[in-house]
Amino acid sequence: MNKIFIYDSVKKEKLEFNSIFPNVAKIYICGPTVYDDSHLGHARSAISFDLLHRVLKINGYEVIMTKNFTDIDDKIIKKMYDSNRTLEDITKQYITAYKADMKALNILDNSIEPKATENLDVMKDMISNLISKDIAYKTSDSVYFDTSKDSLYGTLSHKTNDENSIARVEENKEKRNSADFALWKFEKANDVSFDAPFGKGRPGWHIECSAMIEKHLAYKNTPYQIDIHGGGADLLFPHHENEAAQTRCSSNQQLAKYWMHNGFVNINGEKMSKSLGNSFFLKDVLKSYSGEVVRFYLMSTHYRANFNFNEEDLISSKKRLDKLYRLKKRVYGLEGSMVNKTFKEAILNALNDDMNTSIALSIIDEMINTSNDKLDANPKDKNLKKELISNILFIEEILGVGGNDAYSYFQFGIDESTKEKIEDLINKRNEAKISKDFQTADKIRDELSKLDISLMDTTNGTVWEKL
Repeated sequence: MNKIFIYDSVKKEKLEFNSIFPNVAKIYICGPTVYDDSHLGHARSAISFDLLHRVLKINGYEVIMTKNFTDIDDKIIKKMYDSNRTLEDITKQYITAYKADMKALNILDNSIEPKATENLDVMKDMISNLISKDIAYKTSDSVYFDTSKDSLYGTLSHKTNDENSIARVEENKEKRNSADFALWKFEKANDVSFDAPFGKGRPGWHIECSAMIEKHLAYKNTPYQIDIHGGGADLLFPHHENEAAQTRCSSNQQLAKYWMHNGFVNINGEKMSKSLGNSFFLKDVLKSYSGEVVRFYLMSTHYRANFNFNEEDLISSKKRLDKLYRLKKRVYGLEGSMVNKTFKEAILNALNDDMNTSIALSIIDEMINTSNDKLDANPKDKNLKKELISNILFIEEILGVGGNDAYSYFQFGIDESTKEKIEDLINKRNEAKISKDFQTADKIRDELSKLDISLMDTTNGTVWEKL
């Protein structure tokens, strides 16, 4: 098995990945809070960890990929009362929309997708356990985690206080320490609440991930519960710090052996934030660009780096992906053979080194340019063409791009009625050619050309694309 190196956010260095059990990788990724549509930050995180999933899988690992849905939260409750809808109605809508967006981005299916509301029992058990150890305590408004009881608190993020949060929220005088955080929020008016031994209420945000890992993934009697925990860089503190503390004090295990975080998305240089009003919804981008184009663009920058999203760069990135599909058109209709060994090893070496997509994509660029030169020199080289088909299949497997039909790719954005009109004109042109009415056939081709439609007659029939 090849060596894989990943950057650990806690140790702040690249480490060789060695799973807790051989050939099995248990991964937990913090998923969305489902009160609104997905934005580009969700897409960036999903693509980053989908790439990790693919890299581990192609290296022979059984990957148990888990991503949760936070379906109980202040924002969801506010939306309930603002819209006069049920919690279930709202969360179902946005979970369905999120999954559709992930499908558009060609994200591999998760092994487990737990919801907070379906895992309340294990959260209550964990909180009760912490209360019994006097690591958690009750106040008039919540059950809090006593951070002073965890000697390792702050070692994950190297922070112990969320200064922004403290500045925004008036400090609760009943808390033992300013850094203490809520495990369970007691019932208030106009709130969603659940029965619990320590008082009716609802869970805090941090406890749900620790509890779901405990229930669905955690190894027992091992130093670490799972192999990798991941999420956006903004989650390192306080969310992941608090998760780690809860698990450590509840189970006497470390939560994860490795911690991975993807960088922020900036829109035209500004950090994506609802308050700035520049939080690009993914659904709006997908109206103009295919999910594959968005995926390719977001992969062009290393997952740990901050990503500056702008449409000019997106268009340039699409032109880069177009070249892969133009090569795919040159080998259209043939069966593959074997992927080029040198090409495969070069791609794997890049991606096994903390998922270095910049190098991987440059290797693909070089392969495309070299292959086009070879095909120009020898257009009938079937062995090369078959190898290229296998190379492109490998790219799809490892990077999740290049898997669409070479002609359909260039038809994105054309509505169904226009497609029907184009297909009807092509059929009429074919009939004219059969009847040897070449004047009519040429006239139809000219008519399609005015619609920016290019035709190519192949052994498999006439195919078309939008210029």
